[in-house]
Amino acid sequence: MPAKMTIELRDLHFQAFHGLYEEERKTGNEFRVGLLAEYIPTEEVITSINDTVNYAALFNIIKEAMKSPVNLLETLAIDIANTIHERFPQVIKIKVSVYKLYPPIATFNGEVGVSYEREY
Repeated sequence: MPAKMTIELRDLHFQAFHGLYEEERKTGNEFRVGLLAEYIPTEEVITSINDTVNYAALFNIIKEAMKSPVNLLETLAIDIANTIHERFPQVIKIKVSVYKLYPPIATFNGEVGVSYEREY
């Protein structure tokens, strides 16, 4: 069985304007994003950025997705995963988690989120 490598980005924080409600689109909210991207390395020992999935590029994909408001967290997570796989087709498994830290729910104390996981 070939070795697998997982690139992780944890606890990324963004101010963004995703949501169903007009007020969310105006004032925005705080979001937390996490990513796991798994691939099979082509080299036994990775010594070059060209032999791996660049985590800075992954961060930039997420950052750009956060700039384009969507209604649902589900849409956002799927869009991020699809963009990553298009850019890095060697990725065989992706898990994207997106949390809205202050959802507009009366008397709600906590955060809401979704996780999207896909194998290619």
